[in-house]
Amino acid sequence: MQKGSNSCWRRLNLGEQGWRKQWNPEVVFCPGKSPEQIKEILLNLTAVNPVVLAMRATEQVYQHLRRVPEMADKVEYYPEARAILVGKKPEPQTQGVVLVLTGGTADIPVAEEAAVTAEAMGSRVERLYDVGVAGLHRLLYNRDRLLAANVLVVVAGMEGALPSVVGGLVDKPVIAVPTSVGYGASLHGLSALLAMLNSCAPGLAVVNIDNGFGAGYLASLINQMTKEKQ
Repeated sequence: MQKGSNSCWRRLNLGEQGWRKQWNPEVVFCPGKSPEQIKEILLNLTAVNPVVLAMRATEQVYQHLRRVPEMADKVEYYPEARAILVGKKPEPQTQGVVLVLTGGTADIPVAEEAAVTAEAMGSRVERLYDVGVAGLHRLLYNRDRLLAANVLVVVAGMEGALPSVVGGLVDKPVIAVPTSVGYGASLHGLSALLAMLNSCAPGLAVVNIDNGFGAGYLASLINQMTKEKQ
């Protein structure tokens, strides 16, 4: 059987999804797949999942999905996050807040990927953008919001200092996301990644460069644990 071209094979290998918790959507990574392949995968997934995310999706993919009768009224596109949500975004499952911060405006696409992911998983999300170390007073002005959050996702490029600063101010988990924003010596985010990995701030974890999805997913899992303990 030709695995790459047989749609029945793809359906079989999607498997039973009943073991997943309700607030965890299925996720499709779009780069490398054609709009038609993405459509077929999403049709199969939505048959057994109330919410499905398609990440790093283009406007072309979104328009292709809108022309599919079974999906036309179910798809929503978040252009800044480059994400498509199929189904209805769930209501927040807990009062706890995931706070997503950026160092600069250029980091917002990665931050929005994290925010939309966490919202699709049932987390209450707040955003605090453009509070980088170049204007530290903006961060300190919002200190109450930092302290009130359950989990903080901190997105920054350049020298990647912001997560360490935030980690020194709060007693909650901080998820650091290096971005590829910066000049030559930033090495497309490698400098920020290494700086975050070498942070001396406790309670800080680091995901891969530009991986807003991974940060949002992890943040929501941590946030949902608060609900389970209550």
